Amino acid sequence: METILTQLAQFVIYVISSLGYVGVFLAMAIESACIPLPSEIILPFTGYMVFLGRFSLWQATIAATLGNLFGALVAYYVGLWGGRPFIKRFGRYLFINEKELSWTERTFEHHGELTVFIGRLLPIIRTFISLPAGIAKMKPIKMAIYTVAGALPWCLMLIFVGQKLGENWNTLKPLFHRLDLLAGILILVLFGYWIFKHQLLEKIRRSKSD
Repeated sequence: METILTQLAQFVIYVISSLGYVGVFLAMAIESACIPLPSEIILPFTGYMVFLGRFSLWQATIAATLGNLFGALVAYYVGLWGGRPFIKRFGRYLFINEKELSWTERTFEHHGELTVFIGRLLPIIRTFISLPAGIAKMKPIKMAIYTVAGALPWCLMLIFVGQKLGENWNTLKPLFHRLDLLAGILILVLFGYWIFKHQLLEKIRRSKSD
């Protein structure tokens, strides 16, 4: 994991150093399009560039936020155009049936704004939250507004922290690595519970049919 993070950090440094604000935009777009390129590396290094005087704090924040929005829209439309048919066809192999899919759609219909907003502030989840929003056919304008509402403070906070840390911007990596690990464990536990619940329900159905 440490080797992977080091390689990702080198990639981020190269892209942002070479392309400037465009590099910030592209890196955050990748991070937001269901590709796990950690913003916990992208944004503090961007803050370091602010510290060096190569970037402006607010211009960097806007570039990062717009990149986040662009990547989110890509993931959203992938979910909108291809997600639901895929889930309906192959969902049973993922323990997702029509009932769960309908529940997801209702959740985003009634609480989509809050789901997207909070999801943008959580490690790992922020990378993937736009895909289920598209599958649930959440209105794209709402998705975009709440993506920006969640992404803007996240980007500003981490860029600002990176600016204050200066040459020590990379000291944040171990902290965020632990947070990502905790979030990953929680997701695995929830997924394990999901599988257990479906297997239990399936056994109950079979026992009743017998």
